[in-house]
Amino acid sequence: MPASTTRPDRPGAQQWVPADADVAALRTAAAQCRGCELWEPATQVVFSAGAEHGRLALVGEQPGDQEDRRGVPFVGPAGRLLQQAVEEAGIDRSATYVTNAVKHFRFTQTAPGNRRIHASPEAGHVTACRPWLAAELAQVDPEVVVCLGATAAKALLPKDFRVTKHRGQLFRLPTSRGEKTFMGTIHPSAVLRVPEAERQAAYDALVADLRTAGGALA
Repeated sequence: MPASTTRPDRPGAQQWVPADADVAALRTAAAQCRGCELWEPATQVVFSAGAEHGRLALVGEQPGDQEDRRGVPFVGPAGRLLQQAVEEAGIDRSATYVTNAVKHFRFTQTAPGNRRIHASPEAGHVTACRPWLAAELAQVDPEVVVCLGATAAKALLPKDFRVTKHRGQLFRLPTSRGEKTFMGTIHPSAVLRVPEAERQAAYDALVADLRTAGGALA
């Protein structure tokens, strides 16, 4: 789908977020969200998965092609790598909640039927979708939140945070549920993009970061 030359309509998600709703109700309501223009070309909203009161939350960027088709986050190649890394880090997957900063797949496509190419969300998409992220994290109330990649970090971490400089560091930050522990690291898709000769080292570094996050659980 070619990029639009008109100014996109991004009223933000707040008017679609039901007050005091649990995760299941938020997931249902998100299907009607028109907070930004990404809802229209996407197949469906992709909200979250995992433990709805998980002690650790993993927040990624946005759904990819396979996630958009199936309606579940982290089910593509990057998701499978993340699952492996979580297990290797010794984190209990049954106590982990997974979601994304942006709930619809942003992509480019030159013609119907052609491959849909991932396009990173803009800051405006992150801002428009932030009410969903805030609402779901308030309901899940995790002890530790891991931001996977720069987009998730921009949604939740201080403005001066840089993945390359601060990855693996633990931060105590205020939330609507009191102070929580946050950490930023690379997105698992970044591991898949590095040259094959460097991939094992990149994967090992991701596992080490996740192990740090797991160790911060009280």
